Amino acid sequence: MQSSRRVFFKRAMSMGIASSAYPLISACSKPANDTAAAEDLAETMAIQPDPENLLDLPPGFTYAVHSAAGEIMDDGLSVPASHDGMACFPVEGDADRCILVRNHEVDFDEIEDGPFAVSSKMPDFDKAYDLVPGDAMPLPGGTTTLLFNLKTRQVERSHLSLAGTLSNCSGGLTPWGSWLSCEESRVTAGPFARKDHGYVFEVPAGAKGLVDPVPLTAMGRFRHEATATDPKTGIVYQTEDEDDSVIYRFLPDTAGELAQGGRLQVLVIRDQARADTRNWDVPGQYAQGESWQVDWVDIDTVTSPDGDLRLRAVTKGAAVFARGEGMSYGVTQEGGAVFFACTSGGFERVGQIWKYVPSPFEGAPDEAKSPGILTLHYESPSSIELEMCDNIVASPWGDLTVCEDGEGESYVRGVTPDGRVYDIARAGGGNDAEFAGACWSPDGQTLFVNLQGPHVTFSIRGPWAKLVRV
Repeated sequence: MQSSRRVFFKRAMSMGIASSAYPLISACSKPANDTAAAEDLAETMAIQPDPENLLDLPPGFTYAVHSAAGEIMDDGLSVPASHDGMACFPVEGDADRCILVRNHEVDFDEIEDGPFAVSSKMPDFDKAYDLVPGDAMPLPGGTTTLLFNLKTRQVERSHLSLAGTLSNCSGGLTPWGSWLSCEESRVTAGPFARKDHGYVFEVPAGAKGLVDPVPLTAMGRFRHEATATDPKTGIVYQTEDEDDSVIYRFLPDTAGELAQGGRLQVLVIRDQARADTRNWDVPGQYAQGESWQVDWVDIDTVTSPDGDLRLRAVTKGAAVFARGEGMSYGVTQEGGAVFFACTSGGFERVGQIWKYVPSPFEGAPDEAKSPGILTLHYESPSSIELEMCDNIVASPWGDLTVCEDGEGESYVRGVTPDGRVYDIARAGGGNDAEFAGACWSPDGQTLFVNLQGPHVTFSIRGPWAKLVRV
């Protein structure tokens, strides 16, 4: 009997479809000098202070607060702190509900912020990837899963869904209905952990309890940040949070069956071995709106016992990027595309957003004849316009929704295909805490986002239709 994942990919590849979870994003160009359009956006989305000092929003928008750190979930465990990457999934046959799977970026020295801090309840240790050395407590990272009612704006059920991992930062949804949770860690077995960390773990959205914690070792061990999966091929693209990071792609042996293994490769800009895309020293060396052909090169010893995967990748010609962070698949006029943020990229070191359009033969022998195309989609000219772009996701109307991780006031911003930036939300009361995990409900009416300062999840509703451009 064929698995549902294999059936999905047979249909996707035969029909050439893209999942409806991936909205249309128009083709990128250099920023338009359309002052009137920029002013209209700024006026439409003018942020108003929140009397509660939690979340500042434009007029007509409202928020609700959910699942704060320390609350007791339905499984008797505490909501961990440091809510981070997150994805939203539909509930089959129920348009009023959706499922959120959410990371918690809790490290080995933050046990008190984990799910077991104020509870005597412990999970089945077989369902915890790793335990504290010399203790019977699982390591504090992992994921939580929430069943959310879109009508009442309430969480109806919540539970821990992945246990015993570390620093689960971001990740990405898959077209077959799971969340890939990424450890931003290179901790090895020793005084802080019993096992090596720095892996990707898969969490099915429909899981009602703890999932089997299977590290997807073939996808590499490094300081993972985010993933994006192409629904037509099953190829998984990955970012890495290092100042000198590289971009990876994973070619699974069987589409949709990541635990069965595959090949890991790194991005090389054709005819530019060891290209440095960061623009740190030469402004405009890689200019916004310009494009380059891309090749992919195999890399071995992917479990990287020495933590040197990216360094070995560069010796193979891999391009260097400035702190690869958020990643999202979207549908453009050219077809499917992968967007990813580089938090400290650009001459001002306040952020870049890149777009990769896969080859029509992605992962196949003919790929070299028709390579994928990499474009610098956007580079921030100053921290005032956009500071340290982190998690990103395609919006229902075709812009990118971007979480900031800067040092000043924190914002969620929108970035249009022609490079205009506008405000969506601001942390209230001058809070400089990090936004993370932006994702949209299946009906496109609710934006979910996490704020790490108060360690909560917000649901935001309002007149999003104002942002739709014909």
